[in-house]
Amino acid sequence: MDDLKVVTVGVAKQIAEQIRASILEGRLTPNEKLPTEEEMAARFGVSRPTVREALKRLAAQNLIRSKRGPGGGNFVNETTLDQVAPIVTEAATMLATLSEFPMDDVFEARLELEGVCLRRAIEIGDPALAQRLAVELDIQRDEAISDEEFCASDVRFHRTIVDACGNLFIRLALYTVTEALMPITNMIITRTRSRSVMVERHDALARAIAERDAAAAQAALAEVIAYRRGEYAKAADRR
Repeated sequence: MDDLKVVTVGVAKQIAEQIRASILEGRLTPNEKLPTEEEMAARFGVSRPTVREALKRLAAQNLIRSKRGPGGGNFVNETTLDQVAPIVTEAATMLATLSEFPMDDVFEARLELEGVCLRRAIEIGDPALAQRLAVELDIQRDEAISDEEFCASDVRFHRTIVDACGNLFIRLALYTVTEALMPITNMIITRTRSRSVMVERHDALARAIAERDAAAAQAALAEVIAYRRGEYAKAADRR
């Protein structure tokens, strides 16, 4: 019986992955109604409980929703950045922990991609951006916060810049950096990096953004990433 349960769960996972792929690839569109459990059971050649398990998996990922009553059933949710981003982040985190990404590539990509976000954010000129960065700088200057809190604020600081670029696709691409790779590199350099140096570089970047000085901002971002790159190399040598 236990073997049967494992097989059933494995099949349900496969069905859920097929449906998820159809949603993410656009073959199933937002608000489209899925076939009934009975129809899907016949289509996949499985039992209705197996289909039900697959649907539970999709609902847990916020990819579908159920509606009861007349006209009810299971419907495709409108896929948002917040729903897709964790999937991208999870994959990037796994690849990074398996050392599939050369760290030099990561730092280089971050400089180029975040540089694009920085340029676009300055062009848009949202005054609230400087205010949000100032909030994170105040947090980072607090010597009483833990390393975990400092790193979390560091991630929010750079995510704020990325989010201000005004392009959803670029934001999604940068999720692999801000939500997956930054926490990993932060964890590795915690023992070697200086908080005060990081705050000093963040402050220079925030001031350049507030002054809408694109050249100074790009130079400040390069200093931020160069410092992290150097500290990562030191930490890697110690390891």
